[in-house]
Amino acid sequence: MDKLVSLQTFVKVVDEGSFAAAARAIGQSRSQVNRAVIALEEDLGVQLLNRTTRQVAVTPSGRAFYDRAKAVLADLREAEEAIRENRATPSGDIRINAPMSFGTLHLGPALVDFAREYPEIRVELALSDRFIDPVADGYDMTVRISQPSETLALIDHEIIPMNRVLCASPEFIRKHGEPVSPRDLATLPCLHYGSLPAGSSWKMTGPDGPVSVQVNGVFCCNNAEVLRDAALADLGLALLPTFIAGPDLQSGNLVSVLCDYTSPELFLYLLYPPSRQLSARIRLLVDFLYDRFGGQPRWDLVQ
Repeated sequence: MDKLVSLQTFVKVVDEGSFAAAARAIGQSRSQVNRAVIALEEDLGVQLLNRTTRQVAVTPSGRAFYDRAKAVLADLREAEEAIRENRATPSGDIRINAPMSFGTLHLGPALVDFAREYPEIRVELALSDRFIDPVADGYDMTVRISQPSETLALIDHEIIPMNRVLCASPEFIRKHGEPVSPRDLATLPCLHYGSLPAGSSWKMTGPDGPVSVQVNGVFCCNNAEVLRDAALADLGLALLPTFIAGPDLQSGNLVSVLCDYTSPELFLYLLYPPSRQLSARIRLLVDFLYDRFGGQPRWDLVQ
């Protein structure tokens, strides 16, 4: 049996969770799918799947092989598409993962414009704040806002620095007073990522160097827009990206505090597997997003 077919069949079985579902997905009989996986296991000399009557479980060797096989199949598709795309109009699919707040506020509108400009490219955008592996999860590109890091398995494009600001509502400042030192934060109501029992450590650098303060807030969430809303409701101090807090800082609904202190800088990154740079549509999207965001001011991306 053709090894490529066996490889594709094995990946489909893992993706679908059963031989029957994989057979329906690829239009073959269950026995054909089973034979393809058995042939692959015999060729490799290892068991890839533990079989039951209703479902399959991937063995440790099978999981490692699945990750590599999926990447190989993706590389093959990209190589084929790179040849096809040597034409005037790029086409095909792009699957993108991005953080929720930046996706709704800025990336979504940008991708709408991209889709309008390149109607033959189909865009799929999934928003999630959890860390994902673009190769294992099947994404062509991941957009992330984080501190600089080296990810040797991925190509990364740094687009723009993303500042953060410590802020609160004027009413909160009136009631609680304005902090004059980062250490004051330990005794003031704070709004932060994470869990309430664990609290959060806020790192800042000021005139006397770096300082770290453990804050035990009154409210926490894994979404900065919710934290902004809590700050607007006078619940506490929040350390927010300026692309979220910017409009309220400009209007005066929020005010920045401890202005002599800065938090570690974040960056907007585009991450994608090395094979994806072969694709004309990925090159187009990278250039489009760099033009869209790379020239924006460091303040808040608000125009």
